[in-house]
Amino acid sequence: MITSSEISQTSGKKANVKFGELLVSKGLLNRRELSEALNEQRSRGGRLGDILVRLKLISDEDVRVALAEHLSTDRVHLDDKEIDMNVARLVPEAIAKRFSLVAIGEKDQKVLVAMADPLDIVAADTVTMKTGREIKPVLSSLREINRAIEKVYHGSDLDEQRLRDLVEHAVNTEDDEGEARADEMMEKALNSMEADISVEEAATRAPVIRFVDLLLRQAVKSRASDIHVEPRERSMTIRMRIDGVLQDMVPPPRKMQAAIATRIKILSRMDIAERRLPQDGRFKIKATGRDIDVRVSVIPTIYGEKVVMRILDSAAVNHNLDQLGFDADLLDELKVMLTQPHGIIIVTGPTGSGKSTTLYSALNYLRDPKKNITTVEDPVEYRLDGINQIQVKPDIGLDFAESLRAILRQDPDIILIGEIRDKETIEIAIKASLTGHLVLSTFHTNDAPSAISRMVYMGVESYLLASTVNMIIAQRLVRRVCEHCKEPVEVSPEIIKRLNMPAERVQNAVFYHGRGCPKCSYTGYLGRLPIFEFLVMDKEIRDAVSSGVSEAKIRAMSRERGYQGLMGSGVDRLLDGLTTTEEVLGAAFSERERAERAVKHV
Repeated sequence: MITSSEISQTSGKKANVKFGELLVSKGLLNRRELSEALNEQRSRGGRLGDILVRLKLISDEDVRVALAEHLSTDRVHLDDKEIDMNVARLVPEAIAKRFSLVAIGEKDQKVLVAMADPLDIVAADTVTMKTGREIKPVLSSLREINRAIEKVYHGSDLDEQRLRDLVEHAVNTEDDEGEARADEMMEKALNSMEADISVEEAATRAPVIRFVDLLLRQAVKSRASDIHVEPRERSMTIRMRIDGVLQDMVPPPRKMQAAIATRIKILSRMDIAERRLPQDGRFKIKATGRDIDVRVSVIPTIYGEKVVMRILDSAAVNHNLDQLGFDADLLDELKVMLTQPHGIIIVTGPTGSGKSTTLYSALNYLRDPKKNITTVEDPVEYRLDGINQIQVKPDIGLDFAESLRAILRQDPDIILIGEIRDKETIEIAIKASLTGHLVLSTFHTNDAPSAISRMVYMGVESYLLASTVNMIIAQRLVRRVCEHCKEPVEVSPEIIKRLNMPAERVQNAVFYHGRGCPKCSYTGYLGRLPIFEFLVMDKEIRDAVSSGVSEAKIRAMSRERGYQGLMGSGVDRLLDGLTTTEEVLGAAFSERERAERAVKHV
């Protein structure tokens, strides 16, 4: 009987000669080179193809193509092939790594399996037994298979089998232990956690520690901004916010759930015995060679403690003002305002709209040894060299207002207020501006003009706003179309109307969406980009604000000066092929619809 290893060149003179003869017949080797390689194989062992590549007698790709022909199978380039994730994850990661293979799809009711050695009978039998399906081996390179394994088992849409494999691998004491042993160890560990030890003690055991570590590393790899760990009546939900959208992850085994929340509280230096009150904390992890801050919030719910972890990866955030996505003329306008000696600049928008990133980028632009820059934040999200950053602590009386009063005695040039939350804070900001300081802050309103009316509603005199506010920027984040699977798409006339697009712009417009591919985890989107609305306070607008004109009038005056709204900025991104109609309509309010609704309510 001829074994698979003999056929695949690991040993067996007849098989090797046949493969070598094929290489000679194709002009890839000459007789002398083949003889040299065979002598090397006899003395040191190993596969003929590997030896030829090591001796630099032939390229690895030529070996793969010829070997596919020799074995009457297909040569598959995994880097260029879409992998069916549901099929791929039928095979546990431990098996994929052990035998250097990856399931890639289905054909003729068989599972296609890319293998470095397509006739490895042990590998084939193992995959067949694990999947319960007949397989069809195809040939790929080891390098491509390793990359595919990383993509398949470390993508953002982990399924239950993947999570189980991760825990199994974490429990193993040796990487090469059999899978049956891993199952046994995991079950034993989980059972002992429930039966014999407390939740607090379980949180210090290897399965829980490794699971939390893997969860955090997965979040970093997936570019997630937040991880939500939510208790349910009979289960636990884990979700990650990726590109602004929450995506469900498969939860851990039920026996680990209470211990996972406790483990996170231990990392965050919280009181693990206190489960009735909200708590906040933070810790650091090291991933991909850099330190990453994790900010943690815990609140009690009817089914237990809900944990939200915010991933603050400074390396993943670009604090370069020139690269935020401002149009050239708006960027110039902002830079002029940032060089003013005094006044207030406000960035407004909902939570998660990128306000902090814009303000940090502005501080980065302003940073100068000749200037005293101080910030008051809750919390301090990113640490910037050369800038004095204060973390407010309301529990001891150090709130925004108290911090600002102290800062004004510290000879500041530029002050950043993390958020305007009340009348007292805005009044101190106005006082700082009137005494010759530049103040930057954030606010929560739908657009730029509504920030004025909101502050007036809070009780601030309109003449004070008119004399101190220099600029208000409203912004949102929209998801960017994945460049790897981008394709044109038709847009209905109803959507065109809602986008308020002039006919001349629609005529030659091409709209895009993402088809979905492995690069974007089949969402069609990869990354985000901002859209902006500017309200620049010139003399006429200051006079209008001081005289108490309506929000609609201020908006109209801004449009007359060429500053478009969020919808117009989004349409520009849309026509540039950077985002989709759904994203723009979801992020910006149509002023035409606003006007129509106002008429209906009159």
